[in-house]
Amino acid sequence: MKSLLEALKEGRLVELPDDDKEDSLELLAHLIEAVPDIGSKFDLMRGVMEREALSSTAIGRGLACPHCRVSVEGELLCAVGWSPSGIDYGAPDGKRVHLLVMYYVPESERNSYLKEISGLAKAVQAGDTIETISALPDLQSVREKLLDWVGLAISETMPDAKARMIKLEARQAAVAAGPVAVGTLGEGTRIIPFRLVTWQEGLLVLCRDPELGDALEKLVDLRAKLGDSKDFDAGGYRIAVVSEALFSRDRKEYDAVAVKARRN
Repeated sequence: MKSLLEALKEGRLVELPDDDKEDSLELLAHLIEAVPDIGSKFDLMRGVMEREALSSTAIGRGLACPHCRVSVEGELLCAVGWSPSGIDYGAPDGKRVHLLVMYYVPESERNSYLKEISGLAKAVQAGDTIETISALPDLQSVREKLLDWVGLAISETMPDAKARMIKLEARQAAVAAGPVAVGTLGEGTRIIPFRLVTWQEGLLVLCRDPELGDALEKLVDLRAKLGDSKDFDAGGYRIAVVSEALFSRDRKEYDAVAVKARRN
């Protein structure tokens, strides 16, 4: 669900101004075309409409995933539109669409796109009916609901779901150091961004929180846990890796966040 998280982080979530299908698709296409790497290279709207002419991309339950595939390298991108009143989209179940998730799909990202669509559909099936989104008061409420669904799609356990959701919160806050309280995760919850650098002979933890730093350095299998690309626990903290970068001589830098909920 990486591209959906990135869309929420970068502000590609909008309230659609009317219930016209074509106008709504054009607005979302412009949002994706505004991404610097995309620009005016492709007529995204034309590609989306050609796909819609073949068959409606409405999945049902108020959700539609219009998309355009392109024969280039690049990242999977999406933009999200919310329609409180719903759009007559020709959905197979006859229901109006309240959420449009438009995808720009490079050929190399086709499998990622299929996995993301599958995960989103499963989250909708397992969570609230998507029509409930029409009753939400504003985009912030819609965003929080989408994060709930993303959590269902990307983790089988609640701690994993919350750990992944706070990646977005931490990155949006652009916190360089120090704990940050995020109310949506419960009063007293601490989010601590930090970095790690690994190389063949050792590992360095760059963290301003002494308790967290000690907990990480005591993990004898920390390098293996980082390599698993899964969330893990350390001294009462839930650790989630946000990104990693490879440098010369097999050095790796990890951006990560730690979550610790206050116990009553």
